[in-house]
Amino acid sequence: MEKFFKLKERGTTVKTEIIAGLTTFMTMAYVLAVQPSAIVGFGPDPTITDINGVVISKQAILIMCALISGIITLFMGLYANFPFALSTGMGTNFLLGAMLQSGQLSFGAMMAIILISGVIFVLLSVFGIRDLIVRMIPKNIKVAISASIGFFIAYLGFKNTGIGTYADGIGMGDFTQPSVILALVGLLIIAVLTAFKVKGAILYGIVAVTVLGIPFGVTHLPASIFEAPSFATVSNVCFNFDFKGLLSGSTLVLIFIAFFGDFFSTLGTVLGVAGKAKMLDEEGNLPGIQKPFLVDAVGTVVGACTGNTTITTFVESSAGVEAGGRTGLTAVVTSVCFLLATFLSPLFVIIPDAATGPALIFVGFLMISGITEVDFSNFSEAFGPFVMIMFGTFCGSIATGIAAGILAHVFIKVLTGKFKEIHPGMYVLCIPLIMYFIFN
Repeated sequence: MEKFFKLKERGTTVKTEIIAGLTTFMTMAYVLAVQPSAIVGFGPDPTITDINGVVISKQAILIMCALISGIITLFMGLYANFPFALSTGMGTNFLLGAMLQSGQLSFGAMMAIILISGVIFVLLSVFGIRDLIVRMIPKNIKVAISASIGFFIAYLGFKNTGIGTYADGIGMGDFTQPSVILALVGLLIIAVLTAFKVKGAILYGIVAVTVLGIPFGVTHLPASIFEAPSFATVSNVCFNFDFKGLLSGSTLVLIFIAFFGDFFSTLGTVLGVAGKAKMLDEEGNLPGIQKPFLVDAVGTVVGACTGNTTITTFVESSAGVEAGGRTGLTAVVTSVCFLLATFLSPLFVIIPDAATGPALIFVGFLMISGITEVDFSNFSEAFGPFVMIMFGTFCGSIATGIAAGILAHVFIKVLTGKFKEIHPGMYVLCIPLIMYFIFN
């Protein structure tokens, strides 16, 4: 493992990588509960019949989500040797799931959209175009991505735990609720352990709140820990493509949204998490970035063939990095957890938001430190990062924040006569970014 993962070279150990992998998984485990409901619908109904008469079950979605997340994350660890974990991204799943539930799209049409966007990803990765786009983005924007993600995932933590409310404007949550109190306790536990330099503080905080939540009714124990997966319903979601269902004017828009959202979400996550792990070079680039990009692209294609919406690199990987993860061994540990989840899903999905939320808030705090590298004495350099952070946080989307930040940076440079400082490719990139805001 030392030679394969280069543990000493990256200043880590097997124990640290295992703790980091477990931490990443526990902050991501919610996807196993959310993904089936995002596609089939929230509520007691275990299945939905699409407009083609195909029955799609929550169990099939959960099994394939866990299985493919484990396989693609394993690919990331062994091939790219980065501590990044992948699963079905939040965003496209809700958008396409809502259209499935309302009868606007068949499940096969959904998967065809994901497949096409994934193929585009693969082509861009193979020909190095994704890497080119990364390199032409100015350093101040790349540096700010980490801070933007920090604010965004802290916002997720506040929202998921109920510490903050956002349904009818920004407000304070109900601090009489046990879940909110436990979330605050979890945040304090993580902070105190970190202050004493305890390795795995985030993981310990998640476990502590999960256990404390049992007597308060926040953590709901499952009827059984082990549940053998039933693959009988999986055949309906695997290789289910309905290309005839794409013959509409809105199809191109949906493909563009799926492609663009994953591209910049992955870009932001990879650079942001790598920045936190001190893996970026002096120009803010990640050496070997083409490998995680290719894994992400292949993951989306494989995901489409197995009934999964866009497979993307998860921002929760930053929790594992904060726990000390620096190599692909972290990803391997996370992948094993996902694979085990196909058999132990009742155990993994009991982790409440009150436990994972504080972890996200704390990691968000740790990631915003990157903003100190932005030159705020130069307004034309600082405006783009400011817009990126504000849009990413208050619009609740990493992709939206990065897109807005890039556009703001280009516009302010052009309007102040500094257009020569902009890479020519950035002007071309602005075209799809503007389209993203128009159609999304």
